[in-house]
Amino acid sequence: MLTTPVPLLALAVVAAALLLVPVGFVVWVAISEGWSQLSAQVFRPRVGELLANTLGLLVLAVPLCVAVGVGAAWAVERTALPGRKIWAIALASPLAMPAFVSGYGWISAVPSLQGLGGGVLIAVGAYYPLVYLPALATLRRLDPALEESARSLGLSPLATFWRVVLPQLRVAILGGGLVVALHLLAEYGAFALLRFDTFTTAIVSQFQSSFAGPAANALGVVLAALCLVLLVGEASARGRLRYARIGRGAARPAVPCRLGRAAIPVTAVLSGILILAVGIPGASLLRWALRPEGWQSIHLLPALTQTLLLSGGGALAATVVALPCAWLSVRHPSRLARGIEGAMYLASSLPTIIVALALVTVTLRVVPGLYQTPATVIAAYVIVFLPRALVSLRSGLAQVPPRLEEAAQTLGRTRFAATVEVTAPLMASSFGAALALVGLGCANELTATLLLAPSGTRTLATQFWSETSNADFVAGAPYAIMLIVLSVPSVALLLADARRRSDR
Repeated sequence: MLTTPVPLLALAVVAAALLLVPVGFVVWVAISEGWSQLSAQVFRPRVGELLANTLGLLVLAVPLCVAVGVGAAWAVERTALPGRKIWAIALASPLAMPAFVSGYGWISAVPSLQGLGGGVLIAVGAYYPLVYLPALATLRRLDPALEESARSLGLSPLATFWRVVLPQLRVAILGGGLVVALHLLAEYGAFALLRFDTFTTAIVSQFQSSFAGPAANALGVVLAALCLVLLVGEASARGRLRYARIGRGAARPAVPCRLGRAAIPVTAVLSGILILAVGIPGASLLRWALRPEGWQSIHLLPALTQTLLLSGGGALAATVVALPCAWLSVRHPSRLARGIEGAMYLASSLPTIIVALALVTVTLRVVPGLYQTPATVIAAYVIVFLPRALVSLRSGLAQVPPRLEEAAQTLGRTRFAATVEVTAPLMASSFGAALALVGLGCANELTATLLLAPSGTRTLATQFWSETSNADFVAGAPYAIMLIVLSVPSVALLLADARRRSDR
């Protein structure tokens, strides 16, 4: 085992400490407000209403996302579905349409769509791919001999799925469901358009009316507590069970079961999912985008430029911050390395609105010169999207044998030179994936940009929000189209990553 470089460890510790600022903010609010004042703000009918709405959304949308995601993955990977390869790509396509853009499409098509029902509809359509992709990757890795043995014992394909396949999807389901739940807690734009109040929409409203007042801070504490409950619940449900096996089992794909007469209803269900997720909102979006007056906005090019600058800065910063932790995790694994990585994930699991409130408070109290500057926006992007960079870099580094660096050092290269000349080129694709995934997440980020960006900043997301908030659907359509175009490469990378993980 190589000795852990002290400078690398110091960089990772400092990065983790800075990323934990939002967590410290929540603890500070809870302590400074005091129980009497905090309880007065929390135990109100309004908070009970928000809690009911938020929990109702989680209870309905998360299981539906799991059912749709797992069902779609099984249909694509384990049945003789006509056009399976096309369906595999099409079912991931909702990720290219941000949830608030989908909400815009639905509202402009069905103005009466509101409340919990509308929120669940848009949430499932926008977020089920977060379960579909890991389930698809897991199904491709499963040894088909297990299912064949079950069928040889007389189990039907459906019974085989319930008794053999589904238990092995437990990790993918719990992980995907957790990611969906965290996205739902953080989502603002889609639910604000639907006039469906959640903790996030209420915090933004409080912030805009009373800045970072006691009410907004108290709601933030409750929202952070909900995130903690989700994290602990997922970890407890996952437990210590493992589903790994030595070797790849049978080095062949599973034989898909024939659908027979069920092919038509299965195809109809999958088509209905895509129609609801992208068909209706997409058609509504195109209807407005085809009107030429929408493309005459003088803010379109500046919004694209500022989006690329901010998202590019966020992507580069997140990749640089994630690199020391990824290196420690792969090349120098230890309890401390796992603790640093866990701290980064904990900070990133908080909703964006909590991160924004924390940065507002810290910059005003500690470094007021950074308040409402691009640096603060980029800091929020790093905290929120760092796991995307960390996962990509860690995966790429794990595929580079350390003996290559050792060989370079025996030839006279220093450790740093060996890393730059040998390891870095082999990780080029991982660096590219990290930059692209984080950058596209930053481009679609709405809440942090609205609250933290300097006055006059116009990104595609914020300008789209400005136009649609005024019910100008024609003017908002071009910004939505450009957001979708920027999101397409991200979906392609996620599909490629799912295939790569399934081939290991």
